[in-house]
Amino acid sequence: MIRRLAIIGVGLIGGSLALSLRRNAAVEEVVGCGRSAANLERARALGVIDHGCHDPAEAVQGADLVVICVPLRAMRGVLAALEGAVEPGTVVTDAGSVKGSVIEDARAVFGTPPAWLVPGHPIAGTENSGVEAAFAELYDGRRVILTPTAENPEDAVERVSALWQAAGAQVVCMEADHHDEVLAATSHLPHALAYALVDALASWDDRQEIFEYAAGGFRDFTRIASSDPAMWRDICTANRAHLVAALRRYQEDLGRLTEALAAGDDDQVLRVFENAQEARAGFLRLLEGRS
Repeated sequence: MIRRLAIIGVGLIGGSLALSLRRNAAVEEVVGCGRSAANLERARALGVIDHGCHDPAEAVQGADLVVICVPLRAMRGVLAALEGAVEPGTVVTDAGSVKGSVIEDARAVFGTPPAWLVPGHPIAGTENSGVEAAFAELYDGRRVILTPTAENPEDAVERVSALWQAAGAQVVCMEADHHDEVLAATSHLPHALAYALVDALASWDDRQEIFEYAAGGFRDFTRIASSDPAMWRDICTANRAHLVAALRRYQEDLGRLTEALAAGDDDQVLRVFENAQEARAGFLRLLEGRS
């Protein structure tokens, strides 16, 4: 049981965590922290938080656990606000999508990442944002990756792991740079491609007809292009090196498919499509096994 949980940044990710823990009777009190009084009041009205405040240093007072759920561009400012405010025994984690960026911010503020900060990333979300998009089932059967630093004591990592498990998630640990390399391919690349495709089609002269006749496949493929553009710009920028490498590798593969089509190599096109179908079926079986 978590006696007091502080969530800094009460939106989809933080709000869903609070609702998940409440559903499973794993938390007694939730304190929310954010800049918008209206958002905090809405979070309280929805039963996501019990109290709200605007100062991160105030929010963490008396907290057992703290989860920072702000955009990457705001992470360093929050960490700076917590300097000297985190009490002995309090453990802090985050939900940032690029762990190297979070650790770099911690080094910039503290010199060495503090022992109380256990970096983490829930592999969950939707294209929607804000506390009204939060729901208790978001983390059920989903992965949460922790990327502990050399400064983290084992019990701090275990407490953060138990937090996410109480929300229904499966927790694994990974080295931060490897996390960023994997997420560049599985999350950041698909978002970049979805944005790029819609932007490209919107610039074509006959774009009105293209969108008029677009069907479910186009909608499904481009769903994530409805996500917050500024947030994803920051994520892609923070993971620039790994994402650029993934984009270039994808461009090479796409180039080979283009050449196969241009050359009339139908067998090669079929091999690509069949391999993709088989790989996706394996991915879906893996997801079913986690649930």
